[in-house]
Amino acid sequence: MSALDPESRDCRVSLAVDGPSGAGKSSVARAVAKRLGYIYIDTGAMYRAVAYRALRAGLEVAAHEAAIGALAGELQFEFRPVGEEQHLFVDGEDVEGPIRTPEVGNLSSPVSAIPEVRRHLVAAQREMAAGGGVVMEGRDIGTVVLPGAEVKVFLTASEQERARRRQTQLTKRGVARSLEQILAEQRERDERDSTRAVAPLCQAADARLLVTDGMCKEAVVDLIAGWVREAEAGDRGEA
Repeated sequence: MSALDPESRDCRVSLAVDGPSGAGKSSVARAVAKRLGYIYIDTGAMYRAVAYRALRAGLEVAAHEAAIGALAGELQFEFRPVGEEQHLFVDGEDVEGPIRTPEVGNLSSPVSAIPEVRRHLVAAQREMAAGGGVVMEGRDIGTVVLPGAEVKVFLTASEQERARRRQTQLTKRGVARSLEQILAEQRERDERDSTRAVAPLCQAADARLLVTDGMCKEAVVDLIAGWVREAEAGDRGEA
C-alpha cells in the first residue's frame, strides 16, 4: 500500500478524475495534486503493474484469469517521489518505465476487467484515499472506488485530440506509433472499457463533464483546482 498519512489530510476533500484513455487525466490530475498539495494516486498504473507482472510470469488473461486475480492480491503497491516525478513501486521494484509500454497498456484493460483483480485493487485504492487530501484518477473512481468523493470530474476530449496527445507521449518515450495505429487501439480500448460487465467506464451522475479540446493544461488545472477549493470552503462552512 502507499505510505500516506491520513492524519495530516483530515480537513481536505477527495477529488475523483475519470475519463477515457488519452484524455490527459494523468498529467492534469498530477498537476492539480501538486497545486493543492494533495497526494496523487494513478490507479491505471496499478492495473498496468498487474498486467506487467502477469506478462513477466507468462500468464494470459484467457487461460489464467484466476492466477492473475491471485497475483493482484499478493502485490504491494507504493507511490514514491523520484526526483520531480512520482513513480509506482511494486514489491520494492520501480516499474514506472515497463508499465508505460504499449504492450502493457493494451493488456491492462482486459486485466482490469477480471473481478478478483478489481476487488484487490479497489480495496488498496480506498485505503490509500482514507482521510481525503487525494487526487485519484482512473476510469471508475467516481462511480465505484470513491463514490462519496466531494469533487468528481469526467475529463475527456475528441477522439482525434486524444490520439494526438497519446502519440506525443509515446514519441517522447521513444516509441514510434502512427496516428492510425493509436486510433485503432484507442477505439478498441474504449469499447472494452465502456461495455465490460465489471465497473464500466461511465460518467458519474454527480460528476462535472470537462471537454478539454482547445484548452491548455494550465487552464484545465486552474478550473479543477478552483472546484476543489470551493468544496474545501463548503466543508469549512465558509460563505
